[in-house]
Amino acid sequence: MVYYFKKITPIFFFAFLLGASAQSVKDDEVSTLTEFQEANGSSDRFAAFFSAVDRYNVNSAYDWLDTIKIYLSNAQKTNDTIAARLYMVMQTQVYNDLGEYDKSTALAKELYALKDSLDLDSRKIVLEVLDDNYANLQLYDKQIEIRKEKRELGFTDNVAFYDIYSDLGLHREARNQYIMEVRPTIADNENFKLAKYHNKVGSYLRLDNSAPTAISEFKKANGYLDVFINDISTQKTEEQLFESDFLKAEIEGNIGKCHVQLGQFDEAIPLLENSIEVLSTSSDMYYRNDVIENTLNLADANLQLEKYLAAKKSLDIEFDNITVPQTIKRNSLLADYYDKIENYRNAATYYKRNERIKDSLEQKQSSIIKQQLVTVVANEDMENSRSLIEEQRRINEQAREEMKAKDERINLVFISLIFTLLGFAGLVYAYLKSIKNQRLIAEQKHIIENALVEKDSLLKEIHHRVKNNLQMVSSLLSLQTKNTRSKSAIEALEEGKSRVKAMALIHQKLYQNDDLSVIEMQGYIESLINSVQSVYKKGGHNISITIDAEGTELDIDRAIPFGLILNELVSNSFKYAFPENDENGKIYIHLRKNGEQGYFEYTDNGVGLPEDTEERTHSSMGIRLMNRLVNQLQSKLNIDKAEEGVRFWFNFN
Repeated sequence: MVYYFKKITPIFFFAFLLGASAQSVKDDEVSTLTEFQEANGSSDRFAAFFSAVDRYNVNSAYDWLDTIKIYLSNAQKTNDTIAARLYMVMQTQVYNDLGEYDKSTALAKELYALKDSLDLDSRKIVLEVLDDNYANLQLYDKQIEIRKEKRELGFTDNVAFYDIYSDLGLHREARNQYIMEVRPTIADNENFKLAKYHNKVGSYLRLDNSAPTAISEFKKANGYLDVFINDISTQKTEEQLFESDFLKAEIEGNIGKCHVQLGQFDEAIPLLENSIEVLSTSSDMYYRNDVIENTLNLADANLQLEKYLAAKKSLDIEFDNITVPQTIKRNSLLADYYDKIENYRNAATYYKRNERIKDSLEQKQSSIIKQQLVTVVANEDMENSRSLIEEQRRINEQAREEMKAKDERINLVFISLIFTLLGFAGLVYAYLKSIKNQRLIAEQKHIIENALVEKDSLLKEIHHRVKNNLQMVSSLLSLQTKNTRSKSAIEALEEGKSRVKAMALIHQKLYQNDDLSVIEMQGYIESLINSVQSVYKKGGHNISITIDAEGTELDIDRAIPFGLILNELVSNSFKYAFPENDENGKIYIHLRKNGEQGYFEYTDNGVGLPEDTEERTHSSMGIRLMNRLVNQLQSKLNIDKAEEGVRFWFNFN
């Protein structure tokens, strides 16, 4: 016992020294809450609260909440309504910072009901808090109303919706609108703003599964930030230096997440660890979501590298106000972890948790709501565009008047300086040089536009020629079929012909599209089924086929394996599922792509799979081909046998 006491005594002493040291550092740091309490009156406290660079540097948000409640209670007791409303505005902000969005929203709505008695600063803060609350609560229709209100009150000239587009999973639309609206407002020498701009563009590219392009944008952001930090000619505020450190860490975390998407886990881990370490020190709730996302990606990287202890350490961290998608991702990683260490009971528990969460989301209803919101946002964007066009028209008209006045002044100058030969010659030279530059710019613009048109034409021509070549292969297979008497050989040739047609159809759809990067899958599936039916002329025409893929788009790397998989499934249904009568035959095809996640399901109500399906899996070319194609989509083919029929399904990225 004495030995044990002697052993742990140095540990406690060391811990005491560390605690004393930390307390000394904390005491040396000026408390923003203390400055707030020492301010004279509610107005000064209001200014101190909202002008603080790091509000929660020493005291937590809960300390602030308790202090503000005391001041609010005193103001209410003395019937000081102006002071009470100022403290309520501050209380609304603190609830928002804590992530208690319901409480913050209720208080903000109570305040805004009295908006006529609020000053402009308080009214603007309340609207900003409501905007953020509705975004976190996913009440996008109310968020849109708040933004309209901000425009009507003159707090903003234009209403931006790129963040709402991103929240709805429409990251490409979000990026396009962000670039269109934000880039023209940033000057070429505003390096800090350019760093934030390229970081945001990169984030939208990463969310749209374009990791390599996203990394390029993040490197640009890093470059502009380094120029800003190292520029000794520009005086920087404390707030700008404070933001620079966290922006640097945010960019590193984003690059790390891109490396995880690309499977480059060794490169991702140090970037994510450093980003988490820096962002975790911030009391600003803005970075809370980045810390959670980086931690989950760090766990994923360690899991893939079989560093199970490190992965479990990240997954055991309990975060406040974690979102539903983050919870689903965490459960998936925990299930994967327990699978790898062969604790299948715990793995099954987390799989079931995710299933319950997904069931409760009521995806169909959510999809309808999102479509309605997209329509509302699109209409609002049209209104914004009209207002921008009108504003641009007014500016152009004003510019014409100014040019006209300028021309008149130039004529007067020419008349007054006609006897000054040197001055006149200088003006003529400048004018001729300007005309030359304008012509050069116009020629370069024309060359660039022609090059872009030529590029699109060449790409379409390539896809057209590939489609024609594949059709030629299909025709050759048809000729070979006519010259072949072996039934098995004919069947093999017909199957090969069907697969070639599925690939040719992909290239046909691409060159028919204006957008050469993606394929609209509803029309492609319908065309593919018609093509398969033409191959199997004796079957499939009485089968009821339901296709649920409206609005889903895939790039060519995903569309080709998917088309071949579907070709195999439909061909098998036509050949084997209804051997006697296909009058009541039904086929259901479901395809959805939501952000990073995709889901495919195929069912028919035919005779189902034979009893020896497991043995045939290794010998059947069709099933082996489908398994390999699903592996290309980084997924696993699942087969469920039902009382009648069969169900094939898999998730993909």
